[in-house]
Amino acid sequence: MITETRGLSVAAVLAAALIWSSSFAVTKVALAEVPPMTLGALRFVLAALVLGVAARRFPRPSTRQRMSYAFAGLLGITAYFALENAGVDLATASDATLIVAAYPIITLALSGRAAFSPVRLVGMLVALAGVWLVVRDQPGGHRLWGDLLLVAGGFAWAAYNVVARRDGSGASPIVVTYYQTLAGAGGFVVLSLTETSRWSVPSGGTVLRIGFLAVLCSVAAFLLYNHGLRGLEPSVAVNLLNVVPVAGLGWAVVLAGERVTPWQVLGGAVVLAGVFLGSRK
Repeated sequence: MITETRGLSVAAVLAAALIWSSSFAVTKVALAEVPPMTLGALRFVLAALVLGVAARRFPRPSTRQRMSYAFAGLLGITAYFALENAGVDLATASDATLIVAAYPIITLALSGRAAFSPVRLVGMLVALAGVWLVVRDQPGGHRLWGDLLLVAGGFAWAAYNVVARRDGSGASPIVVTYYQTLAGAGGFVVLSLTETSRWSVPSGGTVLRIGFLAVLCSVAAFLLYNHGLRGLEPSVAVNLLNVVPVAGLGWAVVLAGERVTPWQVLGGAVVLAGVFLGSRK
């Protein structure tokens, strides 16, 4: 039976996943005007400013703690989102939402023997089978390099989960997320300097998209995810992200008017079944 604390942790991670599921489509549209590293810099600098205001009411962590948070931020923000933005730029938003389903297997491999159990492995394989059902009727081919970058992002995200899970400081998720975001934003500012020749003034719609990515996807979702990660093993937390392909498919229908086939509906149900199995202790 799932305890109340564990249930809240699961709910927090699922809420973050639902928010993140919309980010791929929003990112794809924004990339038409803003290059990938610059988009990351704008997104996370704005997110760091918002979090900085909220973090002022909490005690300042020690230097060692800030260094630990910064390392996690470089992995989970700079490295992961740089790979994601570049991958989405070359491939498609639907590619990104579906490749995320491979991340639990990567995280499981990096989490050590303690994370393995027959039920969890079955759940993850069931979830992957569900994703295959979702994508089997997708029109068009994948962009190989973009997809490879998105897969590489899975290793960065898995490493972030392992590192962030080791935090025993007991600091508020707001403080942890702020210092992670601050470091991640700094890394993106450095990377964005390679794109100065492509800089231009974005349209009003793109400014709103950047604000959405910063406030909801980077602040709210990260706070929820970091809160949930404290009560779950990394492999379980990332396995819950398998709902992203299903939710992303829903966003495609609502926002882009795409058609969903019966096989995709069945695949979504199978993904959710796999998530349930994989989240069991």
